[in-house]
Amino acid sequence: MLKGRYYRGFATGIPASAGRLAGFAKAFDMHVINPFRQASYVLSAHQLRQLPPDEGIEVAIAGRSNAGKSSAINVLTDQKSLARTSKTPGRTQQIVIFELDERRRIADLPGYGYAKVPHKLKAHWQQVMQRYFETRRCLRGVVLVMDIRHPLKPFDENMLAWCDAAGLPCHILLTKADKLKRGPAQATLLKVRKALPPGATAQVFSATRRTGLEDLIILLRQWYGYDDSPPGNGVGDSGGQVL
Repeated sequence: MLKGRYYRGFATGIPASAGRLAGFAKAFDMHVINPFRQASYVLSAHQLRQLPPDEGIEVAIAGRSNAGKSSAINVLTDQKSLARTSKTPGRTQQIVIFELDERRRIADLPGYGYAKVPHKLKAHWQQVMQRYFETRRCLRGVVLVMDIRHPLKPFDENMLAWCDAAGLPCHILLTKADKLKRGPAQATLLKVRKALPPGATAQVFSATRRTGLEDLIILLRQWYGYDDSPPGNGVGDSGGQVL
């Protein structure tokens, strides 16, 4: 366990009305509730020393290859190709930094599990990722993307363990929820929830149908410290169902 690190989560939940208010605002101007539209590419880092200065607020987005990580980032930022999607999963083999403003960043972490990459490269990234979680002081939280049909693989469990050791909140996006009917999707959500360590939350998500997008935005606004974010680590009732 790391010394001097503390869990920066929140204790209370957002009122149910928050989801309805978010939906109302979305109908008129998504800029009111989605500051992530302004994300822009900054750099790609192969080593931690190539990252921006360790200050401000950084949120990492991680996930197995082919879990839908790039699609989730593009929907979150309302940009079709900010994060590159590929028919060959595992193309992201660097830490890609997107800037929201001079103090806020998104870190797109390398995807693993499916990609056919050399063993030496996998070992390199495992070491880099562990050091990233242990030493990156500006890291506020991690969004862990999992295919709802294949959750909690060894890579996912490693990420959860690193977050737990670092005292970081981890929010799981169970993506591709449109591939399942509501019953099986809810059953998977409950199963994942029971397996999570303290400080971790989960929701269903679909980039295709934008299911759970408002819930994700509300949560991330809190992590990034936007002034008009409501308190709490829960989200509204717009469909993502964070638990």
